[in-house]
Amino acid sequence: MEKESRPEPDALLAEAAKEGRGRLKIFLGAAPGVGKTYAMLEAAQRRRADGLDVVVGVVETHGRAETERLVAGLEIVPRTQIPYGGRLLSDMDLDGIIARRPRLVLVDELAHTNVPGSRHAKRWQDVEELLATGIDVYSTLNIQHLESLNDVVARIARVKVRETVPDKVLELADDIELIDLPPDELIERLRQGKVYIQDQIARAIQNFFSKGNLTALRELAMRVAADRVDAQMAAHMKSHAIPGPWPAQDRVLVCVNEAPVSKALVRAAKRMAERSRTDWIAASVATPQSEHLPDAAKDSIAETLRLAGSLGADISTINAESHVADEILAFARSRNVSRIVLGRPRPRLFTAWFTRETVAEEIIRKADDFEVTIVSADPGEARKAAIRGAALVPERDPKAYLWSAAAVAAATAVAIFVNRIFPVESLSLFFLVAVLGVAARFGLWPSIFASGLAFLSYNFFLTEPFFTFEIANQDLVLTLFLFLAVAVVTGNLAARLRDQAHAQRAIARRTANLFDFSRKVASVASLDDVVWAAVTHVASTMQCSSMILMPDASGRLAIVGGMPPEDQLEPRDRGAAEWAWDKREPAGWSSQTLPSATWLFLPMKSAGRIHGLLGVQFGTRQYITAEEHRLLDSLVDQVGIAIERTKLTSDMEQTRLLAETESLRAALLSSVSHDLRTPLVSIIGAATSLVDADAALGATGRRSLAETIRDEGERLNRYVQNLLDMTRLGYGALKVARQPVDLREVVGRALRRLDRDLVGHRIIRDLPASLPEVSGDAVLLEQVVTNILDNAAKYAPDGSQVTLSAKAIGGEVTLTVSDEGPGIPEPDRAHVFDMFFRVRAGDGQPGGTGLGLAIAKGIVDAHGGSIRAEAATKEGAGTRIVVTLPAAAPPGVPE
Repeated sequence: MEKESRPEPDALLAEAAKEGRGRLKIFLGAAPGVGKTYAMLEAAQRRRADGLDVVVGVVETHGRAETERLVAGLEIVPRTQIPYGGRLLSDMDLDGIIARRPRLVLVDELAHTNVPGSRHAKRWQDVEELLATGIDVYSTLNIQHLESLNDVVARIARVKVRETVPDKVLELADDIELIDLPPDELIERLRQGKVYIQDQIARAIQNFFSKGNLTALRELAMRVAADRVDAQMAAHMKSHAIPGPWPAQDRVLVCVNEAPVSKALVRAAKRMAERSRTDWIAASVATPQSEHLPDAAKDSIAETLRLAGSLGADISTINAESHVADEILAFARSRNVSRIVLGRPRPRLFTAWFTRETVAEEIIRKADDFEVTIVSADPGEARKAAIRGAALVPERDPKAYLWSAAAVAAATAVAIFVNRIFPVESLSLFFLVAVLGVAARFGLWPSIFASGLAFLSYNFFLTEPFFTFEIANQDLVLTLFLFLAVAVVTGNLAARLRDQAHAQRAIARRTANLFDFSRKVASVASLDDVVWAAVTHVASTMQCSSMILMPDASGRLAIVGGMPPEDQLEPRDRGAAEWAWDKREPAGWSSQTLPSATWLFLPMKSAGRIHGLLGVQFGTRQYITAEEHRLLDSLVDQVGIAIERTKLTSDMEQTRLLAETESLRAALLSSVSHDLRTPLVSIIGAATSLVDADAALGATGRRSLAETIRDEGERLNRYVQNLLDMTRLGYGALKVARQPVDLREVVGRALRRLDRDLVGHRIIRDLPASLPEVSGDAVLLEQVVTNILDNAAKYAPDGSQVTLSAKAIGGEVTLTVSDEGPGIPEPDRAHVFDMFFRVRAGDGQPGGTGLGLAIAKGIVDAHGGSIRAEAATKEGAGTRIVVTLPAAAPPGVPE
């Protein structure tokens, strides 16, 4: 049976993501002057003639009359004025266009750099925002401004283009129209002054606009347009389940470092991945020497990785202690990489052979199962970037060299002393120990200094003739120089081991910080505690200022925590924060959105929800490394999860409270509808009989009905009183007026209140006269005893015995009420004091609200006592309620 063809989910999701977005059409030119803007305006005029709402956001006519004529008739959104450098500069009014909300807007020169202080650094970012609001955009772009072709164009035209556009912008385009002219026609237009002014024409023809350059650029433009059309066709086939021979999905790995060729590597890898329709990975290698790279080198690596990220690469870091090539190959195999892109090995100075391994050569030799592509750098840049080794930056701390000299002096003294007592041939070992110690403590350069000093000291003090640098025994010359070489190599190895140990400690410290933060936020329950733990940990771990912003009750972002404490943001920083919140993307310092801000804001997201923003500020630093960025992302994710957990806990608590409230409401309605209605029915029935009865009813009958009304009225009064008491207990309004209370009087009043309910039971009272008084409220304690006796009257059968006993134990008095009913099942004994709980078995199910014992427990707890239920007999029959109350203090002793 033929397999059913189905659309690919990723393709359908990509199409769904475009719902509600505007459409982007790019007029792609092979070179300046081919007529991109002219073609865009012609298309816009046709759309306007069809009745479409078209406005001009920004169009650069460059003084060309034919272009200016096409602008006529189109509505132009006035440009905004931005202060910069003491004057006002004009640029496209992004907010004005969004407020105008046309159907189509014309935005010329997609690669344009905005005036500093604008919301976005680049115009293509403005276009992204316009598309997100549902506005269609026509824009123009020259092929030399495409980021992945930047170095290719530089080689062709020998001109470095500074303004570039990430390839992802071209991928967002729904339509691409290639605007092209044959080289001869374009050169003729140039000569006629239709591209540049007269004094620039000759220089342009000799340089950028040579026929060879134009032909090469034309080929690049056609290839890019063809690739984009092919990608659109493939996406269409995938989303519509059109069968086709899809290529296998391989991966490209590009390895970058601080070398200038790294950016060219990234662009080359992007082109390879684009042509092969494959994923690609940009990886940097972290070694012990990486910690000692100068800031400029770290900045270069971070900038290269940001470039790779903007071009769509998956960013990774490979940790390697020594064998870098092996680690790269192992990483490539683990990620199913098929092609590795490397830079041509840089020229190496002699000293570099002692400090750095030849990574490229090793990979080429060992990568039997990979395709390895070597990309060459510009020869001038390659010479400037010759590998000198990280260790060629000398140690500048003078104390390190003083300690080195002291170590060699100590080794010399020990060697002289040993040589005088019992001469040996291995005195050089004392100096090697000193060199090893210096290398392990201070690094390579002090160890080299110690090696040279040890060589001179050994020659001066321990070789004949003594106290000169002459060597009488020619056999010792080779020995001394071998000693120097061994000392240098040994010191180098010890220094590298020291660097590796430092790097491992740094990694362990970061890992411990992450674990500590995870444990810390897992142990806190409130949102305030999570915020405080987050800002303090981020500030201490990243060595920066940190803050968390979350929306307040009005929906405005507010600072909820900061380290150091901060409660205000500058307008540019608040603009970056609001942008990051609205778009759910990083914004601010070192990002591509509002980079002039001093804070970097990262959204804290989890489960598809955004909870707030984490802001970091690094002072005067100009960059953030890729490793720091990943650590920051991990912290942001952990904070988001922690905030989500606290919100879920709060939601669960609210849900529990709602469920309990609903349960109580249902129980109360049941009680009102049944238990309160029963005495009312009896009262109404008896009263009706009294009203409608004739003289034959007699005095006895009337008295019986009146007693029924009285008894049921009293029962109804107890129910209502219980409800009121429970309300007072629930709101904490129950006040205990403590005074010495005779428990026997309390029991007597309760029995009198229930004399009719207990008329069928035998009441046994075992209340000794010597029973001490208790400390409490007589009225409330009477209510406790009444509720317990009422419960016994309901559940114990007629003719059974109800026993009340009391005794004093220490400073407490215990009152016990026992009945001979069926008893309470053991699992229910802990719940009989819950509101509205009624036993479903055992004692039966007579009428009642299920509040009596709950109120008794509330009153006893307010007195500082306790109450419990247990079986009256060993067989489990009967019920015994035991109440323990504090005894009153003797007269004259304060309670």
